[in-house]
Amino acid sequence: MIGSFTFENLPCRVVFGSGTLATAKAEIERLGGKRVLVLTTPQQEAQGKRLGEALGPLYAGLFPGATMHTPVDVTARALTAMKACDADCVVSLGGGSTTGLGKALALRTGVNQLCIPTTYAGSEMTPIVGQTENGLKTTVRDVAVLPETVIYDVDLTLTLPTSLAATSGINAIAHAVEALYARDANPVTSLMAEEGIRALGRALPAIAAKGDDREARTEALYGAWLCGVCLGTVGMALHHKLCHTLGGTFDLPHAETHTIVLPHALAYNAPAVPDAMTRISRAIGTADASQGLYELAKRLGAKLALRDIGMPENGIDKAADLAVTNAYWNPRPLERNAIRDLIARAWAGEPPGATKAAA
Repeated sequence: MIGSFTFENLPCRVVFGSGTLATAKAEIERLGGKRVLVLTTPQQEAQGKRLGEALGPLYAGLFPGATMHTPVDVTARALTAMKACDADCVVSLGGGSTTGLGKALALRTGVNQLCIPTTYAGSEMTPIVGQTENGLKTTVRDVAVLPETVIYDVDLTLTLPTSLAATSGINAIAHAVEALYARDANPVTSLMAEEGIRALGRALPAIAAKGDDREARTEALYGAWLCGVCLGTVGMALHHKLCHTLGGTFDLPHAETHTIVLPHALAYNAPAVPDAMTRISRAIGTADASQGLYELAKRLGAKLALRDIGMPENGIDKAADLAVTNAYWNPRPLERNAIRDLIARAWAGEPPGATKAAA
């Protein structure tokens, strides 16, 4: 039985395929851009320069300083670079860090954005930006930060190392998992969520087995797009709150944090969301959704413990306290001690355990 729901379609143009990077110049012209600032991380600076050369007279400059969690001081430097070259448009080439920087600039200036993702982060499909200042990560949701156009080019993901593909892909799955039990879930987003999980659940092991499997890379990027739409369309819950807390507080790598925490957060919520558990289990072909996601990460060779990505053991209690402060909506009430147990299991790399509600 389908109940009442609200569905909002976000105004974003998507160009998907192989070789689609060649459409970047035309897409910028379509947006009315005259002077473009290209954004990348330091690691992708050379790619950014090549893109700039391909843009010809539209290319105004390059800022290769994007970094994790969108620190406000980095945004300030990019803003200075943008003003110095008189840019009226930004092109974000890279993963979630670069996309986040483009959004932070759009939030402050209103410039149009063209996003060209090279990972499966999904941030490019959302009107959300997370920003970090003084070790605290906060999020802003505003349609002004939604990119106007996104170019998905499978060719750009062929060189994404299989280890990064694994964690970036499970990060994408996390968006769809939480969309299935979101407070504002709806039938359209739930269809996209299950299909996105299915596509990535099938593609990631194939990529791990054969890194240049173009068909698997295409399916993974398709799945990541669907999961990104889910992230942008409905609200998130405990998993995303935990990951923002852990990432911002301990400066942990974003995708790896999502990969480690997801099975544990899902196990916590499992008693409250039986329908979502059924859909996730069906999508990844397993009897137990949270255990299945843990096994998927293990099979892909991803790290399974927060301690292995830099979280100190003495941070567990601090993280538990922060997780229940200014909490996101969640289908199961947040119980501080149970949340602490969840984080402790994730820190140690143990399999997800069923956490019982307090009597």
